[in-house]
Amino acid sequence: MSEARSTRVRSYGSQTARPAGARRSAGTATTDTRSVPEETCPECGGRTRVMNAETVCDECGLVVEADRIDHGPEWRSFADDDTAPERTGAPLTRSRHDRGLSTEIGRSTRVKGHKRRRLARMRTQHNRARISSKRDRNKVYAYTEIRRLTGALELPESIRDMACSLFDSAQSANLLRGRSLEGFACACVYVACRTAEVPRTVEEVCGAAKATVNEHEAAFNAMNRELGLPLGPTPPSAYLPRFASALDCDSLVERRARELADRAVEEGIANGRNPAGVAAGCLYAAGREFDAGFTQGDVADLADVTTVTVRRTYVDLTDGDSDA
Repeated sequence: MSEARSTRVRSYGSQTARPAGARRSAGTATTDTRSVPEETCPECGGRTRVMNAETVCDECGLVVEADRIDHGPEWRSFADDDTAPERTGAPLTRSRHDRGLSTEIGRSTRVKGHKRRRLARMRTQHNRARISSKRDRNKVYAYTEIRRLTGALELPESIRDMACSLFDSAQSANLLRGRSLEGFACACVYVACRTAEVPRTVEEVCGAAKATVNEHEAAFNAMNRELGLPLGPTPPSAYLPRFASALDCDSLVERRARELADRAVEEGIANGRNPAGVAAGCLYAAGREFDAGFTQGDVADLADVTTVTVRRTYVDLTDGDSDA
């Protein structure tokens, strides 16, 4: 025979007992069969209860647990958490030939002997499988050069991604045959700088790149002819903030140099001239007006032009002032 066991029913919602018919509604009855284990305080043995995210003893006030464990998923999807469980990981990037989705076998100094040699063989085979064609190999080399070049020139990541996208377009148009990959990497960075209005001269980009000026020009002309690059002339005023910051000029000098640069464009003084040289001449003329203390040689070295270029722009601007 089985003994009938008595079951204690504890209500955690309220301390007063409810009548038997309180939970019944219109001929239906609900029965709660779940049992909640009662936790006791480790100090006084009293009953604990959960308040917000803390488990507190009702008798002595001891905080038993301060943080509640989240048993939910570790991913977050704004579309649908059930059908699209997106896990954490590195974001997609245009600066990788596989958009950053491949897996790399790392290196460790704690692995010795046979296991270390086995991991080296696995790493070699993995790299060969990841770069399966010559097209991918060229893209990996060019993207690596673009990342190195943008890092050397201290350019933002948006310029890097734009240059990688431009190289991908040039490769899709079959413009790489017979031309230098270094030249295309250099030209892509230069075009990305001009498109994003981040002024960098050809000499600056080629000085930090592995390509020569001729290789850069060949790649730039091919992309400009076949892809139709939306490039316009760079205004001289775009170089002024960087030049003024390098010379530690006052804001009044920079503002006056910007006015002179705008006037040089309106009057046609800047037509057919190097915009960096025109900006250097305008900055030198503004420095002369406010006694900034820098010479023509200082400005010419900064803009990578000769002192004759700076002097010619300065003479044209001062002649216009004397005629006025």
